[in-house]
Amino acid sequence: MSLSSRVVPWVRSAAFLSQNWVTLLGAVLTTTSAISMIAFWVFEIVVGGGALTYPYAGIILFLALPAVFVIGLLLIPIGAGWRHHRLWARGELPKKYPELDFNDPGYRRATALVGYLTLINIVIFTVASYRGAQYTDSVRFCGNTCHTVMQPEYTAYLGSPHSRVECVQCHIGPGASWFVRSKVSGVKQVFAVLFHDYPEPIPSPVESLRPARATCEQCHWPQRFLGNPIVVIDHYAPDQDNTSSTTVLMMKVGGPTGNQTEGIHGHHVSPGVEITYTATDAKRQVIPEVTRTDPSGKTTVYISTDIKATPAQLAAGEHRLMDCMDCHNRPTHTFQLPSQALDQAMFRGLVSTNLPFFKKQALAALEVNYPDGQTARRRIAEALQNFYAASYPNVVSSQRSQLDTAIGEVQAIYSRNVFPDMNVTWGTYINDLGHMDWPGCFRCHDGSHVSKDGKTIPNDCDSCHHILAMDEHNPKVLSDLGIQ
Repeated sequence: MSLSSRVVPWVRSAAFLSQNWVTLLGAVLTTTSAISMIAFWVFEIVVGGGALTYPYAGIILFLALPAVFVIGLLLIPIGAGWRHHRLWARGELPKKYPELDFNDPGYRRATALVGYLTLINIVIFTVASYRGAQYTDSVRFCGNTCHTVMQPEYTAYLGSPHSRVECVQCHIGPGASWFVRSKVSGVKQVFAVLFHDYPEPIPSPVESLRPARATCEQCHWPQRFLGNPIVVIDHYAPDQDNTSSTTVLMMKVGGPTGNQTEGIHGHHVSPGVEITYTATDAKRQVIPEVTRTDPSGKTTVYISTDIKATPAQLAAGEHRLMDCMDCHNRPTHTFQLPSQALDQAMFRGLVSTNLPFFKKQALAALEVNYPDGQTARRRIAEALQNFYAASYPNVVSSQRSQLDTAIGEVQAIYSRNVFPDMNVTWGTYINDLGHMDWPGCFRCHDGSHVSKDGKTIPNDCDSCHHILAMDEHNPKVLSDLGIQ
């Protein structure tokens, strides 16, 4: 049987059965959506992708239009099947479909047109599918589309060291399996947003987050020897002069050194070192048991003498292999506490230290529980303006510009860290790096985790750092190190 003898009957039946309004509607939807998508693609090439600034435009262009295109394609055969069924039910289905005269140039042109359009539709569907997947992986989609839900995380992301790293690089990483898992999870999240069925705030840690070795360690090399970097922490007191003090630490980050380990990274992430722990709370703050295997293969189990966990609680707890995220748990979505944020702003000169009692008054204004962001910004400005108008009118007249700038920065600090719509306030998200504001390192390094042979996970200061200066005004060590 020749190819033409097999194809012609299909063409004849398709031509006959496609004469119905459902198929016609499908053709119209497919054609109009295809033209719209092609027009946008051309516009994007000519003008540039940056022209698309409206956050919800991407939903229309990358998701809605391709969906309409696919629906139109599906309606074409559905309409033909529907007409076939109707004719068959009425006994009107022809035994032989009308002949198509391919000697007629019109038939040949029409058949060629259908063939060309089919090929074009395949190309459009392929490109649209790719662009849709690309859009749903974009920072714009993650941060702007689900605006209320992701506003806290997106705001923190924009001011982070990873603000040029796309969300999917950390939350999905390479590989098809995690890509598929993320899309399945994403569908659930879309419905959660549509029906307002999501927790406020979004919980942390993210239980389904991919292990750091498959994401963070694609850029960061934990086994690299980092030595002993210097950390300078500036603080301003809530007194009239906003008195400054500085703490200088030499951090023992260390790393592998030949056949030995040194410092924080050396003892936690060197080759051959494996640490697992059991957490009995959702936020991984209560850790009654830690197990460490050293490069020689020796395993030591440390049990907390302070946390009295029952065997049932230990069995039900989270058993986790420690990685970067157990200390660096907020590497991108970092929220500051009010005193810390003000200290940083004053050190950077964004807030003048010449405004008397500014640290104290700004701290008091920031710590009020406001109903929403707009009210917060208004009342913060009123509180600071009223204080200086009543107590320091000379400051209002002589340092007006500095005062206005400082008030604007305090408002910005609030907007970057507090989101009443999502119940995110000061300290909602724990930062485990360090131990000043939360237990952090002391979850394990508290001196109470003891092994059977009497070894203790150390908690002395010199294990992780040397204190070169503690709350000193202009410490000499900064000059000695050439930092100041």
